[in-house]
Amino acid sequence: MSFQQGLSGLNTSAKALDVVGNNIANANTVGFKTARAEFADVFAKSLSGSGASPVGAGAALATVAQQFTQGNITSTNSPLDLAINGGGFYMMSANGALTYSRNGQFQLDKEGFVIDAGQRRLQGYVPQDLGGPIVPSSPEDIFVDPSDLPPNITSEISMGVNLDSRSAPIDGLTNPFDRNNPLTYTASTSQSVFDSLGNPHVLSYYFVKTPTAAEWLVYGSVDGTSPAGVDFGAGFNAPANLTFTTGGAVATINGVPAAPVVNAAIDLTQVFTELNATVPIPVPALVNSAAATIPFATFDMTSLTQFGSPFGVNALNQNGYSSGRLAGLSVSSEGLVQGRYTNGQSRDLAQVTLARFTNPNGLVSLGGNQWQETDDSGQALIGVPGSGSNGLIKSAAVEEANVDLTAELVAMITLQRSYQANAHTIKTQDSILQTLVNLR
Repeated sequence: MSFQQGLSGLNTSAKALDVVGNNIANANTVGFKTARAEFADVFAKSLSGSGASPVGAGAALATVAQQFTQGNITSTNSPLDLAINGGGFYMMSANGALTYSRNGQFQLDKEGFVIDAGQRRLQGYVPQDLGGPIVPSSPEDIFVDPSDLPPNITSEISMGVNLDSRSAPIDGLTNPFDRNNPLTYTASTSQSVFDSLGNPHVLSYYFVKTPTAAEWLVYGSVDGTSPAGVDFGAGFNAPANLTFTTGGAVATINGVPAAPVVNAAIDLTQVFTELNATVPIPVPALVNSAAATIPFATFDMTSLTQFGSPFGVNALNQNGYSSGRLAGLSVSSEGLVQGRYTNGQSRDLAQVTLARFTNPNGLVSLGGNQWQETDDSGQALIGVPGSGSNGLIKSAAVEEANVDLTAELVAMITLQRSYQANAHTIKTQDSILQTLVNLR
């Protein structure tokens, strides 16, 4: 039996050395998980199930268990290099066949899909249309749409301006408003607004303090024209009328309690008509420039103040923008793939999903940094990064192999000694048999 014991020891030591060698070979493989050879002792069995001998029959390899501990995270220069800090696996699809991986070295293919080195597509939640909300459903191939972001017409404007209460009043009867004459208004500022094709227009504001206490008029003009075609809720070409409380807050707008003005607008027809009449250069016809008006759903002037301090612009906000081209990508810790566009806008294009398993050691390794679900692993539990037991995503980084080279080299020395010792048991048994054979 000593021969059998020694032989089993040689076999298990050799297999353990294979495991150690594979670990060392993959020390630089991104997302690799080290394996450990686990052994069991062997006893001879009788028909009744009890041991026929109290002496064991050697050892056998019970399993090779992978160790799904966290690897070190190293920064890279690619925003599509993703590292999982915590639990979970990336879901990858090859023509519908799902596999799972910890290797986050991704790139875009020629069609715009996020793929790995094996041309498998990364899975995640995607919006139904560009700029739409991402609603968790069945994971799909993550696609980065390269098309231009369409423009957004200005529909909301908000203004935060302080009007100096110490300013001298201007009598509109004797000194009527003229945008070209700074003596006819107290202060001014401007901002860009956008029509339905994304063409920018400069909307200018002119503030006039009237002789009436705590009353101001707000005129508007577009693209350097006279104050025509601007509606602040008081009708086209008419200024908005604001009054203030003794505390400096807006009291009324156009004679009603302060509230955002709704359904205001810019009439571009009048703007282009005046430009064609006064500017001696070709001006695009209205049909090539957008809709006849830019409708404002809300025009919020309730944040204006009248304090005894110099005129100052605190905020000028509007929600319009021109069209934009995709300029870059970023991925958040929650797995949101965000596109950055040349018009300064950003959009959530997809959200990476992660899968976790009740028994990760039940996964079968397919090579190529891929694992496959089995009955032993249990079904994949799918969620977004940061939910449940899923880890978070770190962009422009990769997870290194969790191989401890020092430990592996020490294990190699130990296994070498074990192999030598088992060989000596066989040699010793052979010497004993030789002695018996030589008895006379």
